Amino acid sequence: MSDLTHLTMAAALEGLAAKKFSSRELTDAYLTKMEQHRDLNAYITETPEKARAMADAADQRRAKNEAKGLMEGLPLGIKDLFCTEGVLSTAGSHILDGFKPTYESTVTANLWKHGAVMLGKLNMDEFAMGSSNGTSYYGGVTNPWKRKDSNVKLVPGGSSGGSAAAVAARMAIAATGTDTGGSIRQPAAFTGTTGIKPTYGRCSRWGIVAFASSLDQAGPMARSVEDCAIMLQAMAGHDPKDSTSVEMPVPDFRKALTGDIRGLKVGIPKEYRLDGCDPEITKLWEQGVAWMKAAGAEIKEISLPHTKYALPTYYIIAPAEASSNLARYDGVRFGLRVPGSTLDDMYELTRAAGFGKEVKRRIMIGTYVLSAGYYDAYYLKAQRLRALIARDFTEAFKDVDVVLTPSTPSAAFGADEKNDDPIAMYLNDVFTVTVNLAGLPGLSVPAGLNSQGLPLGLQLIGRAFDEETLFRAGHVIEKAANFTAVPAGY
Repeated sequence: MSDLTHLTMAAALEGLAAKKFSSRELTDAYLTKMEQHRDLNAYITETPEKARAMADAADQRRAKNEAKGLMEGLPLGIKDLFCTEGVLSTAGSHILDGFKPTYESTVTANLWKHGAVMLGKLNMDEFAMGSSNGTSYYGGVTNPWKRKDSNVKLVPGGSSGGSAAAVAARMAIAATGTDTGGSIRQPAAFTGTTGIKPTYGRCSRWGIVAFASSLDQAGPMARSVEDCAIMLQAMAGHDPKDSTSVEMPVPDFRKALTGDIRGLKVGIPKEYRLDGCDPEITKLWEQGVAWMKAAGAEIKEISLPHTKYALPTYYIIAPAEASSNLARYDGVRFGLRVPGSTLDDMYELTRAAGFGKEVKRRIMIGTYVLSAGYYDAYYLKAQRLRALIARDFTEAFKDVDVVLTPSTPSAAFGADEKNDDPIAMYLNDVFTVTVNLAGLPGLSVPAGLNSQGLPLGLQLIGRAFDEETLFRAGHVIEKAANFTAVPAGY
């Protein structure tokens, strides 16, 4: 039998159904990998006892022919932004030290209903604020990939860097992620994995620690388009506890993987051809266009004229919402408390000790743009621009079915290469933030290696609640790219 940890979810489900191995054996294989690769710092909390108990329960259901879940017996890593009942949930922050929720997030509850197994909680940028997984209180995550002839530690991307690294290093068969400005798609591209940010409202946000409520969306990170399709179906669904959750049926996304995109109209936005973009990224994008054309798709150049305003718009709206959401962390009800001489003193001391530098920076930016005298000049203007960015996509989708772009402006970079320049770090999201601002689904598919042997990804953007077309088109790119590379030693 080949190494169980190299199976896709689809292949593992077939093996489990055929009784070639048990969920307990599969889970133990992943727990062993987690022990072997702790140097990557992908997990904040490991839950081996819970994982084995959940795996045994899945095996018992199979033995009784009661296995009905889409994810029956599959071992997952859970981003530490998701509240998990009785299990430490920190959002990568010191201020949530010791916080063990008495409830389960809707997304993880859905996964457990479908028979999934929890391996542990994955490391992440603090409160999902970052593009490198370097802002976590628990230390940065290391990308399992390395440049040719170099031992420089590379970042896995952020904020879902622990999720991406765990999937790439075979420490989880798949993982949950969240995407506020690219935090699923960018780390997926950096680690040679597949990730989808679903349409805003497709997955419930209830029980997920909030960063920017109008932008955050949960999604799957896995090793193939098919695996993402399986997992998204299990995660999604209407939730009356979340007022932004949309009441509509969840399709069988796997059925969309027909391999046929003849007649599909693919938009290529001219505004994404950036000056100074890595030539290897541009070359891969052109290759992606060629693959789509060869499969029978129709290629059309489109314009998204307000794209150039997307990053500044995002970095006004997201910090503004964060400054409001993070006001709840005061040392009174849960998490860290630093005693002070007065209540205000306790607030100040707790927040000073509990929040990291990047979180403080964004709280200050957000508070500034919402303050009297600046609200109209910054926040309201950003909201108007957001509406124009969304309108650009609405107009574009009158003529095309999907939009094809690069996922990131570069391959994974060194852990110390951009830490001193927050603007350079923010530019990592240049191809992804428009999708969040418009509330649309976006899928990143690994499509090749650069000259240094690092993975690069292509992004597909679709109409709202049309993830099926994204999966169909992404499956074609996946087949054409035939990306089988894995990081050395994993």
